[in-house]
Amino acid sequence: MHFHVLTLFPEMVSQGLSESILGRAARKGCIGLETVNIRDYTENKHKKVDDYPYGGGAGMLMQAQPVYDACAAVKERIAIRRAEERAAGTEDVSPALFEAGEMLRASGAADEKADVPRLRVIYVTPQGTVFTQQMAEELAREEDLIFLCGHYEGIDERVLEEIVTDYVSIGDYVLTGGELPAMVMIDSISRMVPGVLKNEESAETESFQNGLLEYPQYTRPELWKNRPVPPILLSGDHTRVEKWRLEQSMERTRQRRPELYEAYTRKDRAVSYLSRDRLSHMDMLEVIRRGQAEVVRAEESGVLLYDVPSGAWMLSASDEDMGERLLSEIPREEKDLLFAVHQDFLRDSIARRFHRNLVSECFQAVYTRKRPPVCTATFVIRPLVPQDVDAVHESYHAVHSREYLLERIRAGEMFGIDADGRLAAFAGMHDEGSMGMLEVLPACRRRGMGEALEAFLITRQLEKGWVPFCQVFDGNEPSLRLQKKLGLKLAPGRLYWIS
Repeated sequence: MHFHVLTLFPEMVSQGLSESILGRAARKGCIGLETVNIRDYTENKHKKVDDYPYGGGAGMLMQAQPVYDACAAVKERIAIRRAEERAAGTEDVSPALFEAGEMLRASGAADEKADVPRLRVIYVTPQGTVFTQQMAEELAREEDLIFLCGHYEGIDERVLEEIVTDYVSIGDYVLTGGELPAMVMIDSISRMVPGVLKNEESAETESFQNGLLEYPQYTRPELWKNRPVPPILLSGDHTRVEKWRLEQSMERTRQRRPELYEAYTRKDRAVSYLSRDRLSHMDMLEVIRRGQAEVVRAEESGVLLYDVPSGAWMLSASDEDMGERLLSEIPREEKDLLFAVHQDFLRDSIARRFHRNLVSECFQAVYTRKRPPVCTATFVIRPLVPQDVDAVHESYHAVHSREYLLERIRAGEMFGIDADGRLAAFAGMHDEGSMGMLEVLPACRRRGMGEALEAFLITRQLEKGWVPFCQVFDGNEPSLRLQKKLGLKLAPGRLYWIS
């Protein structure tokens, strides 16, 4: 993983991250750190990068031009590096960025109009979303992250609108610059990168990983100042030790961080309710399990989730009264509300309350086996690149917008098969985690391409430790037959997507 920090004080960052665990990880090549001095990109001969704000006010603002040019230079280097790695066969990189790198090498400069993937640019600001362990896990899945560190009274808003993808804060207080918060986030994110920690399990068991504070730990001597090590830790009974540690984590969280404890128990209640019918609720269980859901409400008779990547509200209730109470938790002022619900009465209540129309009725299919499906058809399956978006949209325009399909391609979550020099079939992963967008061009059907693509997606999900699932439109009999052939189980009842 590579971190790129745009700053006025590069040595502060490079020296602060060169020691201990991160220093060793960088020397081993597990992570890379590039510090970029924004002053190097100013057009001012005195290296000035700030000026007085329009409209008056205290302090100085960083100007747009040097920040923009510094970021553009970093993006160009990233694209070229990935292109070279792919050409050398040293890394399995995004084909989209390989194409971008080839373009940049040929032109010698970044092409602003090029349809290339958008890199994550994080602006460190008290006005941003508060950084959490869940966010660290999400960002750790990126190959490159660019951090923009402000100084003085901030940065010209126009360049922020142009380049920033994420506004992130480490807390409700003000610092003199963004360097320290960027270093905090890089440290936290790096711990999720394979090879950074000597003991890979330590990143999975430490504080916040499961929503609880870490349990108390002890080392030699067994007795210190008349305080013994808890006997259970000396028992050698690993089952009892794990149970004790969980109990200690829960009690410590309850006492020290009651808001975290409430969120943990809410999640536990949600899983308990949803597990009564696992097949029907696998979509909701998986967004919880994958750490991308906020459990807004969880009761004995209903659950309300908010899936962060998709922006979808996911609901299930055992009766209409609970359904209405769950719906009352959803803000009415949001314009583009999206719902995934599991009961007819929830569909009708949403239509009345939010003036929304039914988008689709689906059957949910779940792959419950541990081993990948056996697929006799063999094809070369490749990741799609942004240049494929028009071909995909042409076949799928009635279902998803071009922008959504392009976002899925850029996320590296869409794959295809070529035939006769063109894209013949494609499929991918939706942002809330379901398999979908499967389409085979009419001339290429009955060759097993759809089966091969879905088997590929299932295998990919299993490798991540996830439960593969998909949602099939009512009336799509060929897709239902495919799910049964691959060994997926159909849940009873329907799932409704409403927008």
